[in-house]
Amino acid sequence: MSQMAIPARTTRTALRTTAGAFCAALVLAACSSGGGGQASGSAGSGTTQASGTRVTVTESEFMLKLSRTSFTPGTYTFVADNHGTITHALSIDGPGVEDARTKDIPAGHSATVTVTLKKGTYDVYCPVDSHKQMGMDEHIKVG
Repeated sequence: MSQMAIPARTTRTALRTTAGAFCAALVLAACSSGGGGQASGSAGSGTTQASGTRVTVTESEFMLKLSRTSFTPGTYTFVADNHGTITHALSIDGPGVEDARTKDIPAGHSATVTVTLKKGTYDVYCPVDSHKQMGMDEHIKVG
């Protein structure tokens, strides 16, 4: 049997195409795992885009500070900014919202969680270890 020689140019083109596709797949994977922890209403029902009124939550050892104190029913995107030196996260529980949370947030990073708030009282806290019991716990009233 005779072997057919593949020109070097064809091999280089095939390698470039494969490398380009691989890089595109890596970029897509990195982008899709970015903002994490987004939920709408309850745990497990994720959304692909953050929407709603933005509320910044500054986290550090061991406190939470919300950028607003007044809430009316509606959709809110909570942006948790970890200004601390250890890992934190943000979780929200209340009427119609159970365990909506961000991914774990390393120091110096942020993550979002989007929820629809109804009239009532909600617990906004850090679910990492015993951070909630150490003071990373706020209650907000909607209505």
